[in-house]
Amino acid sequence: MALKAVHVSDVPSLDRVPETAALDLSSQSRFLREANKVDDEPKKMLVIGHRGSGMNVVQSSDGRMRAIRENSIRSFNAAAAFPVDFVEFDVQVTKDDCPVIFHDNFILSELKGGIIEKRVTDLTLDEFLSYGPQDSPEEVGKPLFRKTKDGRIFEWKVENDAPLCTLQEAFEKVDPLIGFNIELKFDDQIEYKEEELTCVLQVILKVVSNYAKDRPILFSSFQPDAAILIRKLQSTYPVFFLTNGGTEIYKDVRRNSLDEAIKVCLAGGLQGIVSQVKAIFRNPCAINRIKESSLSLITYGQLNNVAEVVYMQYLMGIGGVIVDFIPEITEAISDIMGPAKEGKGETASVEEAKTKPHFSQHELSFLLKLIPELIKS
Repeated sequence: MALKAVHVSDVPSLDRVPETAALDLSSQSRFLREANKVDDEPKKMLVIGHRGSGMNVVQSSDGRMRAIRENSIRSFNAAAAFPVDFVEFDVQVTKDDCPVIFHDNFILSELKGGIIEKRVTDLTLDEFLSYGPQDSPEEVGKPLFRKTKDGRIFEWKVENDAPLCTLQEAFEKVDPLIGFNIELKFDDQIEYKEEELTCVLQVILKVVSNYAKDRPILFSSFQPDAAILIRKLQSTYPVFFLTNGGTEIYKDVRRNSLDEAIKVCLAGGLQGIVSQVKAIFRNPCAINRIKESSLSLITYGQLNNVAEVVYMQYLMGIGGVIVDFIPEITEAISDIMGPAKEGKGETASVEEAKTKPHFSQHELSFLLKLIPELIKS
């Protein structure tokens, strides 16, 4: 089996992704498998498009990180052109109670030569939609800027731009066969009261209830109380707890390790964990503990844009990956899951399909060099 690899040196320095009683997950279309085989068939690995067809890193020299505006209808439908199962996006609620899709807590623009920064949840819907490209060619939106983790500010330019959008628009305009991984976005620096969280979540659930129809839905959140609450408020869709798994430390200890994430899931009746992939490689024994707790596991992080890393996770029994480089990773997974090479008989093809993939010497050498680097930093 030949993997079309994206070499680790080709992966840009991405910003961190700020990137679950159990339901019958088998009812979700093309959903997770927790074992290497299900009913004697090869395991299916879930592929989720990060913010659609990939996040934007406006300062990156890699054009793939500036190809299409993230978290836009155009980006979601671009991802849907490939064999992805879900698109992941971030939902916040405006001051006038409209769920909108935007990652950052603050939205930046320029006025009279200076940068103006406003909290997304302090804006009305009309104010939010006034930023960036407009649906009408006669209208000009406020220019968008973006702040990096180290405080630098760049104009938010992409090759294929698109207007900002609402959650309702996504349901109405995105391919109905593509599932939605709805990340419930809250500010890490704010301590929310239960009534505040409940109000926001009920607004989001109203839109989901009215427009989801038969679309597969998966909720996730880094905010443990929000994840537990959304599970209490509905029992139709699975809920996953997002965690850095200890790769970053927070005041809330529930966010600081995979073992704490398991506790959150079991206490709240959640269905699974979405973990930073580095945390999994640093603590691979956690995979068995997660599975023994009847929880599903998905990973995120820049290393998921490297085909060999995704391949290794497949062998480790991880159920899904959130990725930016969709063409490369879907092709790699197609190689993993695809039928036998031409020239083999039907029986051989069936047997090969049921056998775990094996590493080539080149791939094994790559992975053996990679893992210590993951554990170091």
